Amino acid sequence: MDRCLKYFLFALGVLAVAIILVFCFAFGYLRHVKITVDDASLTRMELVNTPTTALAYNLSLKLVIRNPNWAIAIKHDKPLDAAYSFDGQQFDRIHVADKGDKQRARKTVVYRLDASSGGRSVSLGNAGEAEFRKQNATGVFEVEVKLTGKFKYTARYHKCKLEATCPLKLQFTPPGSPAVVFQKVECKLAKPENKYC
Repeated sequence: MDRCLKYFLFALGVLAVAIILVFCFAFGYLRHVKITVDDASLTRMELVNTPTTALAYNLSLKLVIRNPNWAIAIKHDKPLDAAYSFDGQQFDRIHVADKGDKQRARKTVVYRLDASSGGRSVSLGNAGEAEFRKQNATGVFEVEVKLTGKFKYTARYHKCKLEATCPLKLQFTPPGSPAVVFQKVECKLAKPENKYC
C-alpha cells in the first residue's frame, strides 16, 4: 500500500509539473506578430502638376498579419492604419482594422487594401520629383507602407504599440497588361518600447 501511494504521488507530481510547464509556455512566452505583404499591384503612378505637385495612383496590396502565439490572442486598443509614402513623403493613409478587433491565437488575418487617387497633393520637392522621374523611367517604384496601431495581448496588462515598415518595390503594370509576379515582403517591426510587448 505504501509503495502504491508513493507511485501515485510521484505520478501526480509529474503531472502537476507538466501542467505548470504547459501553462507557462502558453501564457508566459510571448512571440511577436508576423506581418507580410504577400501581393501588391500598381496600375497607375503619375506625377500631376496642378497648382501643386500631386500623385495619381492605383495601388492594391494583400497585407497578412499572423499571430504565432499558442494561447495568447490580440485585441486592438486603437485602430490599425497603413500610411503610404514615396521618397519619404506620405501620400495616403488607409484604415486597416478597427479598435476592438480581435485576432485569436495561431490565426492569420488577410487584409486587402486598395488606394487610388486622381491627384493627391504631396510635397515631393525638386529632389522628390527627380526621384519620381528616375523610377518612372525604370517602371519600378519604391513605396513604403508603415503600419501603426496599439493592441493588447490577452492575459497581459500592458498595451503595446505596433509599428511596422514594409518597403515595397512595385512594378508598374498598366491595366490590361499581363500580371507581374510580386515577391513577398516581410515587414520590419519597430523595437517595442515596453519589455512586456
